[in-house]
Parts: sequence; structure tokens; C-alpha cells
Amino acid sequence: MAEHAPVTVEGTGATSAVPYNPGHLEHNSGRPISWVGTSVVIVGFLIGGIAMVPAPHWLFFWVGAAVAIFGCLILLFSKAMHTDWY
Repeated sequence: MAEHAPVTVEGTGATSAVPYNPGHLEHNSGRPISWVGTSVVIVGFLIGGIAMVPAPHWLFFWVGAAVAIFGCLILLFSKAMHTDWY
């Protein structure tokens, strides 16, 4: 492992070596429920977006909006936005 040069902390004049923490740099793929919720939201946006081409089909648009809202509720109740993942 590479050694880090001493670092001076401003205002104190003290020097210390910066510790190497490889655990912080590991990849975290997330929880499965987060992937499910995100996928449902994406499918909802795709349905709503495709409903607008070439002319608006409002029924399919609102179905897509409902699917996207359902996905947001999955993410809300699984606390996917509040989990400290880093």
C-alpha cells in the first residue's frame, strides 16, 4: 500500500498521516427493493412518455403516472432515500 504524506491541519500546526480506508471506496449495488422501486418508476415514465407519441393518449398517460407514483411509494416505504449507503 502507498504511504500518504503527512498533512498539516490548518490552524493547529499539527501534522498527521491520512489513514487509508478502502472500505469507503467499495462498490455498493444497493438493496433489491430499491432496484424494484426504481424500475417501476422508470416503467411508469416510459408508459407515460410513449403515450404522448405521436398524439396524446391521455388514458395511457395517466396509467403511466399511476405506475410511477406506485414506484415512488415503494421507494418511500422501503426508506430507500433515507438509507445511508455510502
